[in-house]
Amino acid sequence: MIEELLPDAVVTVEAYGDEEPPNTVLYPEEEAVVAQAVGKRRREFAVVRSCARRAMDKLGVPPQPILPGERGAPTWPAGLVGSMTHCDGYSAAALVRATDLASLGIDAEPHGTLPEGVLSAVALPAEEIRLRRLADGHPGIHWDRLLFSAKESVYKAWFPLTGKWLDFTEADIDVFAAPGDRHSGGFRARLLVPGPWVGDRRVDLFEGRWTVRRGLVATAVSVPHT
Repeated sequence: MIEELLPDAVVTVEAYGDEEPPNTVLYPEEEAVVAQAVGKRRREFAVVRSCARRAMDKLGVPPQPILPGERGAPTWPAGLVGSMTHCDGYSAAALVRATDLASLGIDAEPHGTLPEGVLSAVALPAEEIRLRRLADGHPGIHWDRLLFSAKESVYKAWFPLTGKWLDFTEADIDVFAAPGDRHSGGFRARLLVPGPWVGDRRVDLFEGRWTVRRGLVATAVSVPHT
């Protein structure tokens, strides 16, 4: 599901439902991170790292610990950029060589309405207007949840480039459906704060894609070098 949202150079690995991927054993350093966590948190932590290590293997990179860094962002081996996501019934990791992309971000969420009060906390007034228009034309999609997921993907792509927090209201996201396809499309995120430098240029717009499938909404952002 995530694979179709990203460039060909990106390697993705997913796990669905109660599937137990191979090699879910944690390294001692990872065990220490979740030593006090409840069972559900420990399993999600282990499964998504299993996905990431399988992606490393596909890229010819030896498996190794993936520890949370600043603000919980995963710390990747030198020469790789990537992103992970998990929600009830789904985990995924996406990795690419740093020579192929500057950054990427992925997110998956249950395809359902956001809890009361969340949309008003994360969406700009212009975004809420656009969501209502989308809902009128495509009532089968939970556009509020899709917007939330897109903002998560934007943040995950932003943070490795800046090392800074990006508030939900600091990116104005315009979501659109693909022509002739009610269950996929794209989005553009206009940054309302100075964007990151990628090489010799400042990036003020992130572009992404989305899909709705198997009770999930998935979003992804990729930031090219040029």
